[in-house]
Amino acid sequence: MSNACLFSGGKDSTLALHKAVSSGMTVDLLITMLPESRDSYMFHYPNLKFTKLQAEALGIRQVFAMTKGIKEEELKDLEEVLAENKVKGLVTGATYSTYQLNRIKVISERLGIDNFSPLWHIEPMSELKELAETFDAIITSVSAEGFDKSYLGAKIDENMIAKLLRLNQKYNINMLFEGGEAESFVLDAPLFKKRIKINKSSVEWQGTRGLYQIEEAELAAK
Repeated sequence: MSNACLFSGGKDSTLALHKAVSSGMTVDLLITMLPESRDSYMFHYPNLKFTKLQAEALGIRQVFAMTKGIKEEELKDLEEVLAENKVKGLVTGATYSTYQLNRIKVISERLGIDNFSPLWHIEPMSELKELAETFDAIITSVSAEGFDKSYLGAKIDENMIAKLLRLNQKYNINMLFEGGEAESFVLDAPLFKKRIKINKSSVEWQGTRGLYQIEEAELAAK
């Protein structure tokens, strides 16, 4: 039986893992879902293969599970991997999406899994300030009005928080990106034994949305 974290490598799942471990929970498995499309309703899409480096930096075993990313059907893929790995406790990075949390809870109840979502309804500025102070996280995808190409690959720091506040005031974006406005990737965190160094990357811009693609990366000393 395992305590697992539903892990995308983004800011929310990594921070949720940090809070779970800080509370005394032993997490011995990372579960990373691999959707075929970036339009998945449940799971992140960009740079997932580089979560292997994060898992190595954390020293936690990781399993991958493929999913076509089709609405509702992708939940069956998640349930299957949870059952296969005999998960007894599941950490998620849900913050405000009742769609995601409710579906994970239904699966957890069916399998007898305890669900732990330490970021649920966290105050956005509280999370962003903690990230800026103790994490090294970058934006890897943008898909909402107000964002432009300059956000891709940018670090979530005090300057970015100010930009997100302005976007929130003007366009009413969710500052934690729970509405799909953006996605992120963590390069360093308190639990990481090493940091991730990006050696090569590229930006794909499609007029109204874009991706920051990590092409080459390695672990480096902190």
